Amino acid sequence: MTEEEQFTLLFRRNYPRVLAFASRRTEESRAHDVVAETFATAWRHLGQLPEDPLPWLYRTARNCLSNDYRGTRRQSRLADRLAGHRAEPVPDHAVQVVEDARLRSALAGLSGSDREALFLVAWEGLDQTAAALVLDCSVPAFKARVHRARKRLARLLVEADAETHPIQLPDRLLTGDRVREEF
Repeated sequence: MTEEEQFTLLFRRNYPRVLAFASRRTEESRAHDVVAETFATAWRHLGQLPEDPLPWLYRTARNCLSNDYRGTRRQSRLADRLAGHRAEPVPDHAVQVVEDARLRSALAGLSGSDREALFLVAWEGLDQTAAALVLDCSVPAFKARVHRARKRLARLLVEADAETHPIQLPDRLLTGDRVREEF
């Protein structure tokens, strides 16, 4: 007899009894799930089942019922805990996303050297002396370059927002203070 035939015989002989066993201990829909799990376990251990498999099937069904009961209790406790914790309102970040997109667009309208001057100060956090060294220019030349770049950026932002409210720029970007923000 093949394993499949052995299992089919085991299933046909014992399914009604195992279902009745489980149905007496839980609701009908769960009983069917428990019996399915019981016979799935029996299939995995088919070669190791005792000669009279019914007590083994009952014990396996009982273990499946215990697992199901524990899972249901965990879900219930979790639901109780979640019901007691109200989620804090999350601020809508859509406004910030739009402002970031407008800032990126305005930055893209600057020349590469203007962007570099602003990024060295605002993004990389360099002071004007260090930034001038990076660009291989004098400190006064860098100060003039970053000043002009800020004016151009402000103009591009005003032009882009002519019909809507102007973007709120970080003060550090327009004042020259060091900041580590991503644009």
